[in-house]
Amino acid sequence: MAVAPKDAWTELGGLSFHYRDWGGSGQPIVLLHGLASTSRIWDMVAPILAADYAVVALDQRGHGESAKPDGGYDFASVSADLHAFIQHLAMESPVVIGHSWGGDVALEFAVERPDICRGLGFVDGGSIEISTRPDNTLERAMEDMAPPDWTGMTVDKLLERARTWRQPSMLTPAHEEILLSNFNIDGNGAISARLSRENHLKIIEALWDHVPSRLYPAVSCPVLLMPARQDDVDSQDDRQSRRAESIKTAEGLIPKSKTVWFEDSVHDVPIQRPELVAQAIAEHIENRFFG
Repeated sequence: MAVAPKDAWTELGGLSFHYRDWGGSGQPIVLLHGLASTSRIWDMVAPILAADYAVVALDQRGHGESAKPDGGYDFASVSADLHAFIQHLAMESPVVIGHSWGGDVALEFAVERPDICRGLGFVDGGSIEISTRPDNTLERAMEDMAPPDWTGMTVDKLLERARTWRQPSMLTPAHEEILLSNFNIDGNGAISARLSRENHLKIIEALWDHVPSRLYPAVSCPVLLMPARQDDVDSQDDRQSRRAESIKTAEGLIPKSKTVWFEDSVHDVPIQRPELVAQAIAEHIENRFFG
């Protein structure tokens, strides 16, 4: 198993991109993070996979340690970034795994470039379809999905707040390090989001025009759907119901798909249950689900 990744940077389309290369050999795997996250969300999954596969995790534009231009947050641009990255590493037939919004980036990429991917994996993602929700508007979506206001927030305050929303098992020093990778930290411990509010909102605007149900029939490679759900008193809320419906839609429209539900799992399942996520991906590579 790889002990630690190599942090590397490369220039793609005139912009600097950071990625973590976990080494390994065999089937190439590209890991994509979600909105307002970083490549570090994969820090607990990637070393498990790198025991048998060649694994890299990319900071997408505007995120982490990659460049933060004022534009290019539409799906065509981020898909082009991914294509340039795969070309730069000379990857042949990678399996692209995306968490949350990263799954939607992978979906758009696979439709735009049907000859590149051996397969896709959506970890609680790949099905964000905000424009088709009843009574939703772009203005409402921009408000509901806007990032928090971090003004006055410090590292200590953030970690204290995390204790109110995270399970005890997700409050280890390693988890804290992953959480803090989303922020710049000044000399006084004050934090600011690495993904600016302006660029965050541009991604939400791009999501408004992103309709997975129209894209699913055009996906030519196999897709492993890995949604998370919790069997508790909140299991029937609107979000859970929408997720179940979106998975049902995906299963009916993607030419070749399989669903593996991550039970008793939160949205950030890559850092909650990394062994489970890695096992699902590895099993479907080994049983040749992806071809």
